[in-house]
Amino acid sequence: MPRQRAADAPRIVHRTSRIALRTTSAQRRRCFGLLRSGGDVWATVLDFNEIRRRNGATLVVTYQGLCRELAVAGAGCFGELSSVGARSILRRYADAWMSAAKRRGAGDTRARYPRRKKALVPSRYYAGTFSLNGRHLTLPTARGAAPLLLRLTRDVPYEPSTVRAVTLVADGHRLSVDVTAEVPVDWYAVGTGPDPEQSAGVDLGIIHLYALADQEGALLVSGRALRAESRLHLAESKARSRAATRRAPSRGQRGSRRWRRYRARTKVLEARHQRRLKQARHEAARAVVDYALERRIGTLVVGDPRGLLRRNAGVRQNRAISEWGVGQLISSLTDKAEVAGIAVVLVDERGSSSTCPRCAGPVPKPKGRSFSCPACHLNAHRDIVGAANIASRSPRGGIVIDPAGLATMHRRAGQHLPGRTRRDPRRVAMGNRARSKGLWPAVARPFAVPQDADGESLALDIDPSAARNRIPSLIQGEGNW
Repeated sequence: MPRQRAADAPRIVHRTSRIALRTTSAQRRRCFGLLRSGGDVWATVLDFNEIRRRNGATLVVTYQGLCRELAVAGAGCFGELSSVGARSILRRYADAWMSAAKRRGAGDTRARYPRRKKALVPSRYYAGTFSLNGRHLTLPTARGAAPLLLRLTRDVPYEPSTVRAVTLVADGHRLSVDVTAEVPVDWYAVGTGPDPEQSAGVDLGIIHLYALADQEGALLVSGRALRAESRLHLAESKARSRAATRRAPSRGQRGSRRWRRYRARTKVLEARHQRRLKQARHEAARAVVDYALERRIGTLVVGDPRGLLRRNAGVRQNRAISEWGVGQLISSLTDKAEVAGIAVVLVDERGSSSTCPRCAGPVPKPKGRSFSCPACHLNAHRDIVGAANIASRSPRGGIVIDPAGLATMHRRAGQHLPGRTRRDPRRVAMGNRARSKGLWPAVARPFAVPQDADGESLALDIDPSAARNRIPSLIQGEGNW
């Protein structure tokens, strides 16, 4: 729950930054012990309510009721997990249950109550229960256990006085903490900040993550690097699956240690893939917000395509849509725009790419990037046309944008991802097997040829067979001729 603030206090928003931990083996063991204890708390609540349901009793789903049951259980029931961490998991369960009940009450039959057990559940610690001093973090533990001292890999990007909570999480066997802080909304001098009267339309896509159009220009943020990353990850996953299938245990045989290592490595690679995509989406949202600030755009009208994602468009397109991450695109843009003082309005984007913004006539949706209207002969970029149509649908008063002739600015999201002009950073440099095995240096060293007193090169009498055996060690700088 956010704390109460004065009516005349500056506007703030809550933002979270994930920071990895640098732990020893003992600290890592204790951290995973806290996460497993959190899973035990979650499973205990599920079993407790299941027993009450079978006996016909009322379920305990409120946060206050669950805290009373935890107090009756007593201390020391969940290892080193403190009562603060256990109550945060109870709040997570209560919020999930209430959210599902609200959605089902509104007619959403897809909403499901929390009934699945989890091995690791993050625990949150609020301000006053932990200590943060630079890169050193101290988490509370159960009575009788020593406090858990952890070290962060980088500085916290917020002022220490604004940090409100930290959450211990594990992402693909990578321990991290989510630091939540109060961030003040940017303040601007009169006449320099975003103008609420100026608006722009934003169209979300897969090829171009964001396409923005206003009356003065347009912006296209390419997402081809994310698509290349997804395709490389899919190819590697298939190759690893084929290799593991050949070594899979026979029918009826339990999984081996090799299989468990394969599953663990798969989780690590999947988590790394998702982190790369998430970082690229944040970069794309930052490019849109910076563009809006330069032109003092105060309202972003964003087309929400989530209502169109339930259609079956084929195996290939369904997979591309599932990896799109449209919810993350909207949340990233909303978070950054809110800090910058820019309002975000969501509208329905149905038909935005198949309607001419000039004559409002229907146009068959083009397969490529070029939009052409047969009635008024408008030729423009398809995504910019969609953004122009979305800008006219704002409930606060839409604007009419003619996409023909707009000065378009191009940006690329995911500089850390592979692309058509950059080699995949996961690949070995130059793709050389000898180089990958360490038989050839990354940078060729100059070879000094012996010379006489007059500067003439001396002929070397070397046995060819002996030279072949000595080349790898000599290249690595070991030994002499």
